[in-house]
Amino acid sequence: MSENTIPDDKFVGIQVSPISFLDEGVETVLDTLQNRVGVNVLMLGTVSWLGLKTGRSISSKIDGWPDHGIPEPFAMKGGAYFEPDPAYYGNTLIKDFRTRDPEFVGKDILDMVIPAAHARGMKVFVELMEPFFKYTGHGSANSVDIPNLAQMMEVDIFGRIGSDPSTSNPDYRNWIKSMIEDQVRNYDLDGLMWCNERNSPLDTLIQGNAPGDFSPAARHEAVERGIDVEACRRALTNLYDFMQDAKAGKEFADGAFVTFIRTLFANPEALIWEKFWLERNKDLDREIYGMVKWCKPELSFGLNVWNRNHFNLFRKAQWPWDEQPMYADWVKPITYQHQAGEVFAKELGFFQKTILRDFSPDEATAVLYRLLGLNEAPFASVIQQGMDPDTYVFGQCADAVKGVNGKADVYMGIGIDAPRTRADQAKCTPDIAYRSVMATYRAGGKGVVLAPNYASMNLTTLDGVARALTELGLK
Repeated sequence: MSENTIPDDKFVGIQVSPISFLDEGVETVLDTLQNRVGVNVLMLGTVSWLGLKTGRSISSKIDGWPDHGIPEPFAMKGGAYFEPDPAYYGNTLIKDFRTRDPEFVGKDILDMVIPAAHARGMKVFVELMEPFFKYTGHGSANSVDIPNLAQMMEVDIFGRIGSDPSTSNPDYRNWIKSMIEDQVRNYDLDGLMWCNERNSPLDTLIQGNAPGDFSPAARHEAVERGIDVEACRRALTNLYDFMQDAKAGKEFADGAFVTFIRTLFANPEALIWEKFWLERNKDLDREIYGMVKWCKPELSFGLNVWNRNHFNLFRKAQWPWDEQPMYADWVKPITYQHQAGEVFAKELGFFQKTILRDFSPDEATAVLYRLLGLNEAPFASVIQQGMDPDTYVFGQCADAVKGVNGKADVYMGIGIDAPRTRADQAKCTPDIAYRSVMATYRAGGKGVVLAPNYASMNLTTLDGVARALTELGLK
C-alpha cells in the first residue's frame, strides 16, 4: 500500500517510556515503530514515579525480557523527564520534581523526540496518569523525594493520613495543572492523553479499606457545596463497619447483599459523599481539558479510560460515555485482552468478600457478565484464557462508539504484552494483537493505542499489529 493512500485521520498510537529512547536510540525506536509496526502517534510518559509509565518492563520475572532494549532492571527514581520551567510553579509547593535518574542528567525527552518525530510526519502526545506515585502493580519507585508532598495527603474517615495526595489540596491540584500547562506551552506537542485512576469512597469500602477524602481542603469544598461533612463521615463509618463484618464472615439474616442495601438506605449521606467525591474527580478532568484548550485550542485532548469502569457495576453507572465528549476530543477504553481475565477476577474478588459473599464465583460471574455486557470464559478459566478480542475488544469498542454518539472518536487501548502478575495468566500473542486491531475497526473505532508500554512489548507481537494495519490499508 503506497503511503499517499493512507487516510489523513489515521491514528495508530503507542505508549512509550523515556528509557526506551536512551536504551535503543531515538532514530532506532522511531524506525521500528513507524516502519515495522505502522505507528504514527507517540505517547510519551513524561512525568511519573511508576515503572509502567517511564521504566523498562516491570514483569520480567514472569514474562522474561522483550526482544529489544536492554534486558536488565532500571533503578528508576521517577519524576519529570522534561525540564520544568520555574515560571509555571508559583501556585504550588511542588517545585523540585525533575527526575534524578542519572541516565537522564542533562536530557529532556521532549526535546530529544519531538523534532525527530515531526521530521518523519509522526505526532507526539504527552501521556499522564493520576495517581503518579506508589501505585500497586505499576512498578512504583521505592521513594518519592518531593519536599512538602507528605503535607498534601488524603485523610480517611478515622483521621489517618492516607497514601495518596488529595486532589482537593490546592497545591497538589495546581501542580498537576502547572506541569501540564508548562509542557503544552513550551513544547511543540500535538496532543495530550490524561488518565484518572482513583478509587472512590465506595470503591475503597468494597475493597475493605477506610475511605476518604476528609482532608481540610476536601472538607472545605464540601461545606461550600452545602454538605454536612460529619454526617457523611458517620455514614461511611457505618458502611465500613458492615464491610468489615461481611469480610469477617458475620451471619446476616437476609444475606450480605440485602443487608448492604439496607445499610446504604439507612446511611444515605454516604452516597452524598460518593457523589461529591466523584464530581470533584471529574472536575479535575474538565479543568485540565479547559486549560489545554485555552492554551492551544488546536491541541488534541483524550481520556485514557480505566478498564475497571466496565468491570465494576458502580463505576459503569458513574462514568457514562455520553458525558465524556463534553471534555474530550476522543476516548481510549483500556482493553488489555490477555490481562483482562485477571483484572476481572480481582474485581470480582473484592465483591465476593463483601456484598456478593453469598454467591459462588460462577454464579456471580454469570450475573455480572450479563449486567456488564460481557460474553467471556467462565470464572474457572478466565484468567488462563484472558478475554477474546472478537467479543471483548469488539464489544467494548462498540459500546463506546454508541455511547459517545459521534461526538468524540474512539481509539481502543490494545494490550500488547501488558505485564502479567501470575505465571498461569494468558499470554499475549501476535494473533491476539492482530484480532484486537481488526475488532476495533470492525466495531467502528477510529484508531488504536498500543499499550501500556513499548518497553515491555515484543516486536514479534507487534508484528501482529502490523499485519492488521496492512490489511486495513493503514500501513
